[in-house]
Amino acid sequence: MLTPENIQMWINLIGNSGFPIAITIYLFVRFEKKMENLETVIIRRLNKNEE
Repeated sequence: MLTPENIQMWINLIGNSGFPIAITIYLFVRFEKKMENLETVIIRRLNKNEE
């Protein structure tokens, strides 16, 4: 059951954790792009070596 104390606790938790979560998501998105680029380069290299 939600009580005013529980609601306040959740608001504080989200407020305190919001910034780190946003930074983590941003970094994961950037990391994913770099991994996709790395994958493309590796596949090109492997295809080039097979020829």
